[in-house]
Amino acid sequence: MQDGNIDNRRFFLVGIGGSGMMPLAMILRGRGARVEGSDRGLDQGRVPAKFDALRGLGIALHPQDGSGVVSAEQIVVASAAVEETVADIVAATQKGCERRTRAELNAQLFNESALSIGVAGTSGKSTVTGMIGWILHAVGRDPTVMNGAVMKNFATPDAPFATALVGAGDAYVSEVDESDGSIALYAPRIAVLNNVSLDHKSLEELRTLFADFAGKAERTVLNVGDAEARALASGLPREKLVTVAVEAEADLIAENLAPEPFAIAFDLVVSPSPFRAFGAPSLSQREREEAASPPKGEGEARYRVHLGVPGRHNVANALAAIGAVHAADVSIEAAVAAIAGFTGLRRRFELIGAGGGVAVIDDFGHNPDKIAATLDTLHAFPGRILALFQPHGYGPLKVMRRELVASVAARLRDDDLLVLPDPVYQGGTTTRDVTSADIVADLTAAGANARYIADRAEAAAAIVAEARPGDRIVVMGARDDTLGLLAAEMVVALEAKAATAEGL
Repeated sequence: MQDGNIDNRRFFLVGIGGSGMMPLAMILRGRGARVEGSDRGLDQGRVPAKFDALRGLGIALHPQDGSGVVSAEQIVVASAAVEETVADIVAATQKGCERRTRAELNAQLFNESALSIGVAGTSGKSTVTGMIGWILHAVGRDPTVMNGAVMKNFATPDAPFATALVGAGDAYVSEVDESDGSIALYAPRIAVLNNVSLDHKSLEELRTLFADFAGKAERTVLNVGDAEARALASGLPREKLVTVAVEAEADLIAENLAPEPFAIAFDLVVSPSPFRAFGAPSLSQREREEAASPPKGEGEARYRVHLGVPGRHNVANALAAIGAVHAADVSIEAAVAAIAGFTGLRRRFELIGAGGGVAVIDDFGHNPDKIAATLDTLHAFPGRILALFQPHGYGPLKVMRRELVASVAARLRDDDLLVLPDPVYQGGTTTRDVTSADIVADLTAAGANARYIADRAEAAAAIVAEARPGDRIVVMGARDDTLGLLAAEMVVALEAKAATAEGL
């Protein structure tokens, strides 16, 4: 596929249920392509509702045994994690099918769009992408959005897995991934960088990848509250930068934070002339009045922002999103009004339910920064934390071992509990140099209350048995769609436990 015309082209996506592949399938189908695919999870019977949703879009699904790859006309798309020995890939080679990686195809669609907005960073990518997509949608820009998580604003009973939005407008908003280096394929018009920290690669590799990404853009939104992003900013021309920060000097600053258990408000302080969009963007009436008669603080403008998602980290996410859409010619006033309606992403500090006075939260936290943000958000309010963290692979566990242990040990209080089962494993080859047992041993040596329980179901049962009214249970991890189902099962178990206690 050498051009962006995908109408009636045939695509076969290997691993179509993956967090990056499913939204790509939705976008391809929404733009008129013929889409088919396979998935190991489909063969194993995991999360059947997700595959039903794909079928509902007119996407044909096949066993991952090569039987769906039948013609050289099919463009076979797979993530970098799919091995050459997988039957569909073998069949594609035999049939002479054109091969593309997921990132290559998404980057082509992205780069060919008139207004490409790429969201990068170790943490917060999906949330910022969702916020940008929602604001652009709310102001009538009809964007296309590629996300790695379900955007609750766009989820409906008929479309419960809204990880993508297919619009007719000029904007293509996508999170971009540094873990496999594919961020290098993207040429954004507007680049967003939230933070830089360890997850899959060394800091040296990350610095190079993120700097190259930011350097390509016409306008780059940087969270200078993050030390690594601030250092990167020093190497970019000031005129192309939009800086944001929570309670620190920047073009867009958040002050006077007012946290709630599942929401937060703050003052948005906008410098007199922080930046303008490509050319001369339209200003709202309020902004014209403020420009003519600045309210205070040497011409700064202030807005009270209300978010329906909690935590200081989401304030930083909101600043980045507002900066990005303003660079795309959305007034600050309109962005502030729209973001108040953002309802969040599934598996991002999502309250699943409560039983016996114990709240159960499902969260995507899986690296030091994400887990730290979740624990900090919970610790802003009373109650013990009982956390189940399923690592997202043995490789990442090895890379982030030291930072993960240090971050978690510094945040777990004496009465908190962290339980680690074995890392998620869904097949393929892997080395097991560092295990969950190793992390627990390190945490215990650091004085943290942590337990290793290899089986995930047994780990969940141990936490339910430990829970008492007023506790908050949080289930954390990535690359496993069934974690949300586990959280829901824990709510049921807590309800049964409470009912049994009442009957005694």
